[in-house]
Amino acid sequence: MALLHLFLAVSPVVKCRISAAHCNFRLRGQESDDDERFVIEQCALLGVPCFHERFDTTEKSSLWKKSVEETARMLRYDWFAALLETHGMTRIATGHHVSDNAETMLFNLFRGTSMPGLKGIRAMRGTIIRPLLLLHKADITGYLHEKRVPYRADTSNFGDDYDRNFIRNRVIPLVEERFRHKLLPSLQRLSEHAGELEEFLEGHFERLIADHPGLSIADGRLDVAELRKLSVFEQKELFKRALQESGAPSEAAVLQRLVSLLEKQPGRKIVVSGNLVVEWKGHYLYFRKSR
Repeated sequence: MALLHLFLAVSPVVKCRISAAHCNFRLRGQESDDDERFVIEQCALLGVPCFHERFDTTEKSSLWKKSVEETARMLRYDWFAALLETHGMTRIATGHHVSDNAETMLFNLFRGTSMPGLKGIRAMRGTIIRPLLLLHKADITGYLHEKRVPYRADTSNFGDDYDRNFIRNRVIPLVEERFRHKLLPSLQRLSEHAGELEEFLEGHFERLIADHPGLSIADGRLDVAELRKLSVFEQKELFKRALQESGAPSEAAVLQRLVSLLEKQPGRKIVVSGNLVVEWKGHYLYFRKSR
């Protein structure tokens, strides 16, 4: 609601056409339906076109074998992208703020991310923009109260069932109590540095692959001799890109197994996931889907 009202306030200046999009993930029963009704009513009062969609998130989560949080994220961004294409829109604006970024960074850290993975949420990524990313939640709620903007709170955010909620409600407050006003600014700086590092690495690997075509996974293989000339960090980053291209997870343990494979002899192979095998055959590592 804050994001919507702020955009309406600046739209005469930035000359943008605004619509709202609401996802009902059907995870909170009547409360989810009440949220949907509230958004539709508020958009009608403001004269803003409102797109709304319902998802059976629990069923999709079971079908896709992913967490409810990850399933909901995939569903909404796929739908947002479809809206852009269908209605000729150019940007998706989300209301993420400083605390959301901190939660994402800590969540990634606890799952075992690499340094570039600590970049957290970016202010811009493709068609997605996040205008509130430098604001604290208190700033946003203060704006809502000052302008008397109605809003609803998602009560599921107050429980600790989901990992992100546990980080938000238990971990961050505990650290902030000990190191007052230190954690969020420090994580924000780390996020910026990690983002800068990722930008540098993207350029580095683009040049590396351009100079050494054997390091491109485009044809489903990587040149072993070229890989062996690189540092372990570079090997892991190239393996990570190859796994992502193959639709396989790129956990730290998997990357280490692939690096160790380079120290063995041709003919060896490892099963990366249920449907991907990496085999050293001749001069190349082949990334192949298993039957």
